[in-house]
Amino acid sequence: MKRLIILAATLIAGLSACDSLLDKEPLDRVTQFDYFKTRSDLELFSNPFYDNLLDKTPYDEQNDLLVQMTLSDVLYGGDKRTVPNTGGGWSWGNLRRINTLLEYVDQCEDKKAVTEYTALAKFFRAAFYFDKVKRFGDVPWYEVQLGSADEALYKPRDSRELIMTNMIKDIDEAINSGGLTEDISTYRVNKWAALALKARFCLFEGTYRKYHGINLEGHDYTYYLEEAAKAAKTIIDEGPYKLYSTKTPDKDYMMLFAQENASTEEYILAIRNSYEAQVYHNATAYTLLPTQGRPGYTRKFINMYLKKDGTAFTDQEGWQTLPFTEEVKDRDPRLAQSIRTPGYKRIGAKRVQGPDLGVTITGYQPIKFVQDTTASGGQIDRNDRSTCDMPVFRYAEVLLNYAEAKAELGTLTQNDLVITVNEIRSRVGMRGLDMNEANKNIDWYLESKEYGYPNVTGANKGVILEIRRERTVELIQEGFRLQDLYRWKAGYCIDQAISGMYFPGPGEYKLAGKETADLILYKAGETKPQAGEGVSVYELGSDIILSEGDKGYVYYHKTVENLRTPFNEERDYLYPIPSGERSLNPNLTQNPGWSDGLDF
Repeated sequence: MKRLIILAATLIAGLSACDSLLDKEPLDRVTQFDYFKTRSDLELFSNPFYDNLLDKTPYDEQNDLLVQMTLSDVLYGGDKRTVPNTGGGWSWGNLRRINTLLEYVDQCEDKKAVTEYTALAKFFRAAFYFDKVKRFGDVPWYEVQLGSADEALYKPRDSRELIMTNMIKDIDEAINSGGLTEDISTYRVNKWAALALKARFCLFEGTYRKYHGINLEGHDYTYYLEEAAKAAKTIIDEGPYKLYSTKTPDKDYMMLFAQENASTEEYILAIRNSYEAQVYHNATAYTLLPTQGRPGYTRKFINMYLKKDGTAFTDQEGWQTLPFTEEVKDRDPRLAQSIRTPGYKRIGAKRVQGPDLGVTITGYQPIKFVQDTTASGGQIDRNDRSTCDMPVFRYAEVLLNYAEAKAELGTLTQNDLVITVNEIRSRVGMRGLDMNEANKNIDWYLESKEYGYPNVTGANKGVILEIRRERTVELIQEGFRLQDLYRWKAGYCIDQAISGMYFPGPGEYKLAGKETADLILYKAGETKPQAGEGVSVYELGSDIILSEGDKGYVYYHKTVENLRTPFNEERDYLYPIPSGERSLNPNLTQNPGWSDGLDF
């Protein structure tokens, strides 16, 4: 380990270092010339890729479906979104480390290891640049390590077409080189993870170009959608994965995310968490403790869940004002496995609990990733540390990527739905999606300006909307939503109503589904009612804000709603280049709509 630390100090100084340490060979410490000799060297040097480049907490991303007490800058908009001087995602140290490995990997005496770690590095370089393209669009492409004197540090941004072309080259080499195992390898990158990454970024690019009307010299959007479909279909046809199921449709979806160890059936790549290794995250605390932001799903999202018979919830009369206990009846079983509903018991607990408005600002309290009460080392209710593994790629996403790519291309068939969307629905006992029916009877809710995606057009409009519904429900809190909105050119969804469950007025409520009330709401100025143990009592207009005063939707952000600035269609799909970086490199152009005070 001492050797690795010394090497790190020598090899991975940032791009802003005063001198390139690789220009010299110090006599008093290990250098690149006597490192990278063994498989162990390559493994130790590449291990930080997993920690630095994979999202370890996707569950806390705020978007139009999940909000917290303090709105994110993206949801607030306007002056909250400014050009930073540094940071803001414009960091390149991880790329330097990747390119360093690629430059010196051939020094290893184990040639099989050379092939394996070359493939791994190219996987992570594609992943690194995918993150940069999503965030900034055009960025400089670097495939060699640079020192501070290299003129290439001051190059302009390269076209996203060049970046994507090189990403595909990297990922194809990783897939086809033989360096990545085809065996199940849940915590290490394998061939299937590389194919999943390719399907993900090609779907992103294809739909981004389609909906944003981007036409660049090289490939059009159909090329990327076809590449996405091919990569996903290879996993479907040849991979060792399937959807996790114990034939218990009322529990399987919830248990997939709550069990201690990742499902080797469905998780293609996961982030390992472990009580023994003292590696934790806070997903359980996030939804159970009032100090974690009090997250809650929005009513718009809850409305997207179908009824159990496959019909739309929003097609029934009076859906707008159904109280909580009525609106969650007979719905897609994933709803009761994603939020607290009447009769909810935490895994491993006996006590029935309703949603706790003291820890969720909308009333719709998430339970995804909430573990057994004794999951963290056997200590009951130790909620501040979660050890369930976090998904990076799972098979359900691959199925959805394939279905969406084919639908957007206009080549989707009913059989494609049978092996993808309908497999996912089957896990929870839901009726399958019929392509002709979806296109003939388009769900008004999903195409509406108030709740859905009015910019979707074409013969496959209905089935595209249904695949989006399925993606939204299945992948909630897995870090996809904002980037899905950006690639669909659906930033307007961020401006749609942020509201929670409906209350017809003051009174007692049985949110837990028990015989006695567990919630009392009372009018402002009245004496606070007396309540027994386990009953929450809130004053309307103070503790709980409703959209129409003494009745309506829970509306925590009512006081700031008028201060929110609408999503800027000409600016907000990309993030700004930090002004300090542009000052250092005047060849970097700023993204449209962002003002940083620089006149070049």
